[in-house]
Amino acid sequence: MNEYQDVSLLIARLAQADEQQQIVQLNEMVDSGLDEGSLANLLEAFPVEQRVRMWRNLPLELHIPVLTEMRSEVRFSVINALSEAELKLTLAKLDNLSLIEWADSLPEEIIADAMRLISRDELELYDRAKEYSDEEIGRWAEQKVFTLPIGISVKRAKVLLDKYQFETPKYVYLTNRAKKFRGMVLYSDIVTAPEISQLKALAQTELVTLNAHQSINDAIDAIEHSDVPVVPVVDENESLVGHVDWQFALNTQREIYEARLMAGTGMDEGDDLFTPVIKGTKKRGLWLGINLLTAILASMTIGMFEDVISKVVALAVLMPIVASMGGIAGSQTLTLMVRGMALNQVTQGNRFALLKNELSIGSINGVIWAVIIGGIAGLWFQSAVLGSTIALAIVINMATAAFFGVIIPILLDKFKLDPALAGSVILTTMTDVIGFFAFLGTASLVML
Repeated sequence: MNEYQDVSLLIARLAQADEQQQIVQLNEMVDSGLDEGSLANLLEAFPVEQRVRMWRNLPLELHIPVLTEMRSEVRFSVINALSEAELKLTLAKLDNLSLIEWADSLPEEIIADAMRLISRDELELYDRAKEYSDEEIGRWAEQKVFTLPIGISVKRAKVLLDKYQFETPKYVYLTNRAKKFRGMVLYSDIVTAPEISQLKALAQTELVTLNAHQSINDAIDAIEHSDVPVVPVVDENESLVGHVDWQFALNTQREIYEARLMAGTGMDEGDDLFTPVIKGTKKRGLWLGINLLTAILASMTIGMFEDVISKVVALAVLMPIVASMGGIAGSQTLTLMVRGMALNQVTQGNRFALLKNELSIGSINGVIWAVIIGGIAGLWFQSAVLGSTIALAIVINMATAAFFGVIIPILLDKFKLDPALAGSVILTTMTDVIGFFAFLGTASLVML
């Protein structure tokens, strides 16, 4: 069993070493059993020139697994630095799952070269996987699984395993004469069972299975509720397509988390820590431009009440409180909705109940905090009218924030847009505009 190693400590060690020492230390890490995912994270922490040099010095059998574990932009930075000969040698070693992983993030000409260079068997598996969409688990299932007829004896099973299996599988999948999936058995059970036993007597038949057209989210849920760390994937004819395992579930969950974490700022889960300056500037500049438009809308709302602000300076001091309270309240509801939608918990049947519940929470919190903030503002500026004005704005804005926190992700999902990507920007704009309008509008009526 490999001992867990803190990648941050390994990165610190490599960063302090010179070029020659880096390669020596990297090989020591490989020898200690550092897995491909950790190696990928380690290389991602260095500028492109250094990561390419370290990748080249990895054992050849790790080149493809480490590249596949990398984020898409990082992977491309390495591939883009290779010579034509190096690239062809690398592409020729791709397996079907790696090619699927790479296909959406590399130029078409590189993928076309890969399809010409990989083995015929891997290409056939790749073509089968491409029959399913990106969101269907059949595309991502590991198809290289070992199968045996369920009706044979253990003795016959051992002969077949010895004859055809070069690597020892943990599980062997069982099919009937019509090639339909009927169960699976531990390899160790076959090895230790009496040879006169029938294979079907060892089989686990009450298993969680997935249809190849089911979603990736369904696969993650199935693995969570499975008694074994793998879930067989079958097609509509019950023929075995392959399997997905707990590692797939963990990696996918991590990618979903990272994607949602970065989406709110217009970033992508595949972005490189050392992204090229011009490319990074362009990508982030687009999001900054969108944010500018929303900020202008909020500023225009404030501009409508320039007269009252110039006469009652305290309004300018208190405006950030109105915006902040509405923004936080809306973000809480939005986060809850995005999580619920990701887990398929939000449906047409419970949307109204969710809206009612969130409006109740927003309104009650609005009243409580309106009293507190209104009291503080009234004492601060010695004005009961000003305290009452901001209190009313807080109630309106927090109730409105709860409303839009529910409605916005539902509408974005209906139009096939990611609520985690655009939801926070739209919500912030709505709470700012409505909060400022409620606060300054009320002030203009009662304080001028």
